[in-house]
Amino acid sequence: MLGALIVSASGCGPPADPQKLREEALQADPGFAEVLELRDEQANRIGLLEREFDLKRTQAEGRIAQLRKDVKEARQHVEQKIQKSRAALQPDIDRLRLALSMANDERQAKRAQRASLTRSIGRLKNALKTGETADRTSIDRELYDFLQESQRLDREVHTLNEHIRLLKIKLLLLRL
Repeated sequence: MLGALIVSASGCGPPADPQKLREEALQADPGFAEVLELRDEQANRIGLLEREFDLKRTQAEGRIAQLRKDVKEARQHVEQKIQKSRAALQPDIDRLRLALSMANDERQAKRAQRASLTRSIGRLKNALKTGETADRTSIDRELYDFLQESQRLDREVHTLNEHIRLLKIKLLLLRL
């Protein structure tokens, strides 16, 4: 109602002074004073509520900022502890990696040795088939020794394969 009065009173000219409009409305209708007082009380109450809300919002935002800071500090603290924990395992990981590398090298050498033996066994068997040698007993003895050595190497490679598998499992477990 006051808004309509302000709009109609102001027309198209400069904005009207609210105090003058109030006085004019009260002269025309003195009973309107109660409505204006109620409106003033509500405006004061609304202003108070808005200030209360602003204060609570500011306090909440401050707590939120503090909580974010606390979380960030806690995260950094935990990350430092995690890094220390991981660093404590690094010597074990390095030791296992070295053992794995050495076992792989040893297995490769045994396989090469086995391949060489296989070629030698093949040559001896060929020599026996073709009958190119006069000393069959010494070739049989050498062939027997090579076959025994071949079986020994096969067992060692098998043992190394199991050892390598175990080392890989240990490394995997330390990385989990």
